[in-house]
Amino acid sequence: MIKAIRGVKDILPSEARAWQYVEAISRKLLEDYGFSELRTPIFEDTALFIRSIGEETDIVSKEMYTFPDRKGHSLTLRPEGTASVVRAFVEHKLYAQGPYQKLYYQGPMFRYERPQAGRSRQFHQIGAEVFGLAEPDIDAEMLILLNDLFSKLGLVDVNILLNSVGCPERCRPRYKRLLQEFLRQNFASLCLDCQQRCEKNPLRVMDCKNESCQSVLAQAPVILEYLCPDCLRHHQEVERLLKVADIPYRINHRLVRGLDYYTRTAFEVTASGLGAQNAIAGGGRYDRLVEDFGGPPTPAIGFALGMERVILALAGQASMPKPRPLIYLAALGQAARQEAFLLIRTLRQKGLRAIMNYQDRSLKTLLKQADQMGASLTIILGENELASRRLLLRDMVRSTQEEIALDGDNIASLLEAKILA
Repeated sequence: MIKAIRGVKDILPSEARAWQYVEAISRKLLEDYGFSELRTPIFEDTALFIRSIGEETDIVSKEMYTFPDRKGHSLTLRPEGTASVVRAFVEHKLYAQGPYQKLYYQGPMFRYERPQAGRSRQFHQIGAEVFGLAEPDIDAEMLILLNDLFSKLGLVDVNILLNSVGCPERCRPRYKRLLQEFLRQNFASLCLDCQQRCEKNPLRVMDCKNESCQSVLAQAPVILEYLCPDCLRHHQEVERLLKVADIPYRINHRLVRGLDYYTRTAFEVTASGLGAQNAIAGGGRYDRLVEDFGGPPTPAIGFALGMERVILALAGQASMPKPRPLIYLAALGQAARQEAFLLIRTLRQKGLRAIMNYQDRSLKTLLKQADQMGASLTIILGENELASRRLLLRDMVRSTQEEIALDGDNIASLLEAKILA
């Protein structure tokens, strides 16, 4: 038997409702905030991700699914969404369509990582990007949006973590030198990966989960103390706006995110009960990426949430809304099935959720099937019911039964009233 590849999974019908729930609420809220959907290809030119994410990052050096096409051109399954959105923004000159653009996306991403709870090799994200606004107001709005989203989903035990990674011109180079000097002084206490990062990309050490590295980093210099005046004012205004909006947050001095393109604001949202992989959303500002891709200078900010982790968190903290009640038409005999075939179409046209049997079975078997499928109501239609033009309506929850007239429009109204009762 051929099975699914390790690190990817099927989303079964019993699980899909949770996915639809998160997707529907996210889509509605994003559009309420003025975002429009953008759909990008699943694979891109490999150079796109090397340029945006950074060649020294773990994503590019260890985790990307990269392969040559038939002409030898290097392609990569997208490991994250922002690079593709920026590429589309520049390629299609979306910057010419207004003073700013709000775009969102959803879909699968791919990274070759060790599979564990909340971490798959094919995973799914919903992301949002804003182009053309440099003001701290939009930074705060993105965090307010995430707070509103998780509140609407029913996730109550979440934490917003905030930091600033400064700018690449003034504060970050100075901070990187100080951090590098500190790491060299504690080189022997770092794990092998962080010893390599120390020289190539010292900020990446902040992401390490190794206990020894975490112990060292507790004494590391704090980037907020080395921000230039402009970056400091920006960060302070983001904090002020969050307090005005009554959005709870915490400063995390070691939060730098895992991508090289971030500038100034960086943030994560974590949820309890998920173990080590507890980040359910993250993002930040990237004011140079559009220009790096050949577009005009354009400030930007974005975030992405991980669908798998959000759904894991929902399973522990919230109850999914129940599916719409299901009506089962149990038709006994060919003539009854033909009548049921017409009746079920009327019910569906009225917006009711209905199924029927397509094979001859006994009434006992059909009632058992209706129960297995989770039907709330079962309509029984046989020869006697056809002759009298009266149907039997069975309430599967209360185990009660009544007769109703065989009239499609009236049946639909009656069933709707019973479902809402």
